Amino acid sequence: ARENNWLTEHVDFQRVFLIGDSSGGNVVHEVAARAGQADVSPLRVAGAIPIHPGFLRQERSKSELENPQSPLLTLDMVDKFLSFALPLNSDKGHPYTCPMGPAGPPIDGLKLPPFLLCVAGNDLIKDTEMEYYEAMKKAGKDVELLVSPGMGHSFYLDKIAVDMDPNTAAQTCGLFQGIAEFMRKH
Repeated sequence: ARENNWLTEHVDFQRVFLIGDSSGGNVVHEVAARAGQADVSPLRVAGAIPIHPGFLRQERSKSELENPQSPLLTLDMVDKFLSFALPLNSDKGHPYTCPMGPAGPPIDGLKLPPFLLCVAGNDLIKDTEMEYYEAMKKAGKDVELLVSPGMGHSFYLDKIAVDMDPNTAAQTCGLFQGIAEFMRKH
């Protein structure tokens, strides 16, 4: 962004959007929070879009216990991924997985861009994603919610379902349209 090259001629560095799915949604939050504390010029983070982020807390949520597991996310997968991803001797209360929890910096003290939080209605971790949404709202952050009813974690990545099931195809289209609209607004 600081050099005169093809990118500087074709990219608007004042409208950078952070977007990530599942654990990538956790990375979106972390990068947005860090960018708010640093001089990232000539970049400007215009928005952040965590899609089905892997936000968790120490105890299992109601949705983890009651929602159906899917080929894209099971409780065993959640636990295994966390064992790989978190720093040694950390648990689900770590700020990477529970930014709305007591171990993380207070959300109201973070300088964050506008957020579009994408949640799947039948996601195993929907409840903790909604806890994050409520914490963002309570902190006065600019956060919008896009819910895909009846869908599971990362549903839009299941190409067979998108191609064969009209509801999954429609929900995928709605997700992409919602993301595009958010980006147009910001």
